[in-house]
Amino acid sequence: MVVDKQFISAEKFLELVEQPQYVDRVVELVEGEIVEMTRPSGQHGEITMMLSVHIANHVYQNVLGRVTAAETGFIVSRDSDGKDTVRGLDIAFVSFAKAPNPFVSRLIDVAPDLAVEVISPSNEAASIRLEVLQLLNAGTSLVWVVYPDNRIVDVHSASGAKTLHENDILSGGDVLPGFEIRVGDIFPK
Repeated sequence: MVVDKQFISAEKFLELVEQPQYVDRVVELVEGEIVEMTRPSGQHGEITMMLSVHIANHVYQNVLGRVTAAETGFIVSRDSDGKDTVRGLDIAFVSFAKAPNPFVSRLIDVAPDLAVEVISPSNEAASIRLEVLQLLNAGTSLVWVVYPDNRIVDVHSASGAKTLHENDILSGGDVLPGFEIRVGDIFPK
């Protein structure tokens, strides 16, 4: 007998992850299935904090929008078959055009303008590639993937991808006008 696989929606995901068995777990919803992530390392946390401070300072000083961190959940796709995807982003920027009011719900149902992921040793290349594609397909204009061990940043947009090294300048382009930082300055000294 063949049993149909059951997928869950973003709303059901939120309901499930509030249960006691998920209290100490980091999870995402990928195409209707709950996927457990490893807990971020100290290095991951420090890099995320360093970059988020620079981004947040620029965004708030220039009154551009909202910044989130700490694996904030974004609904990046909804599927009529229940295969919704919720990604927990390390850092995200959402312009006031997309989010004029403060976020109140537990999951944000709008694609960020900028998404930043800091890679951990346990991340698999195929999973990262899928996440980048999902974000771009959802309407995210710019995705930065930070690789701590190599001290590089891959910059993804609808027009393609490029890799920046320590002495290159990471720019916010049209998404974060005026934002620039040397790639090497986002890594601990």
